[in-house]
Amino acid sequence: MPGGLIGKKLGMTRIFDNDGLAVPVTVIEAGPCFVVQIKTAAKDGYEALQVGFDRRALAKCNKPEKGHFEKHGAKSGFKCLREFRVDEAIGFEAGQEITVEQFEIGDRVDVIGTSKGKGFAGTIKRWNFHRGPMGHGSMSHRAPGSIGCSAYPSRVVRGKKMPGQMGNARVTMKNLEVVDVRPEENLLVLRGAVPGPRQGLVLIQKAG
Repeated sequence: MPGGLIGKKLGMTRIFDNDGLAVPVTVIEAGPCFVVQIKTAAKDGYEALQVGFDRRALAKCNKPEKGHFEKHGAKSGFKCLREFRVDEAIGFEAGQEITVEQFEIGDRVDVIGTSKGKGFAGTIKRWNFHRGPMGHGSMSHRAPGSIGCSAYPSRVVRGKKMPGQMGNARVTMKNLEVVDVRPEENLLVLRGAVPGPRQGLVLIQKAG
């Protein structure tokens, strides 16, 4: 069984189940992906497949990428390369196509993506802090307040919730249910939300 698939988030919609209830779903263009490189425990120290997604001409790849693809016999380049661990890589070969047919309705998957970047945010927006009083001469409305310790340990502890970059981070949504699989369109329909914007890249792996 391949370790997973690379896909592209197309967006969210809803479908109706057999009971007539509206189910929010995310539609993902999952694959087709192609095996670029096979890594084995004997040679590389672990078993894995390097998988390519979204073909592009070799002429548009830079020299290191082009050399890598040609070394492993790839007839074209790929915009995205990712590695998936497998229990045993012996049954695979370079150039092998991996599609959504490995998934079935009712399966559970983990989806990894990059969340939407929201820029620099203060503690109220980023961490749901409460604001200070707005009247009566208060000089502290949205300020984070004191951040350090006293005589000991006289520093700001690691992990302190403070203003900073919000979003644009690697996020994993676990145990999402596969609602529909459409191999002819390379579509995978998952129940619930998936991190990232429309057209954002996601990694799909079987849960567990």
